[in-house]
Amino acid sequence: MLTEILSMNPNDAFARYGLAMEHVSQGNTDAGLAEFDKLIELNPDYVPAYQMSAQTMAKLDRPADAIARLHAGIAAANRTGNQHALAEMDALRDELVAADNA
Repeated sequence: MLTEILSMNPNDAFARYGLAMEHVSQGNTDAGLAEFDKLIELNPDYVPAYQMSAQTMAKLDRPADAIARLHAGIAAANRTGNQHALAEMDALRDELVAADNA
C-alpha cells in the first residue's frame, strides 16, 4: 500500500518514512536506509528520518555514519524547533562519540 501511495506521490514523507521503517523492521536495512536517504533528499526537514536512520546505522555498527546523520538531524531539529528529537539525537550522538573514543 505504501509503495502505491509513493507511486502516485513520491514526495509523500509519511508514506516513505513508513516504508523505510517497514524495511528496517523486516531486516532489510539496506532498503530501509535507502528510503531514509531518499526521504531526507526530498524532505530535508523531516526530522524522524534522521533519528531513525541514525539509530539503524548505530545498530549496524556504523558509528561514523550514525554520527554524521545525527549532526544533520540535529540541524534539522533546530530549524524546525523539534526540541524533543533534538535532545534524543544529541544524547545518542554523545553516546556514540564516547564509545568511539573509548
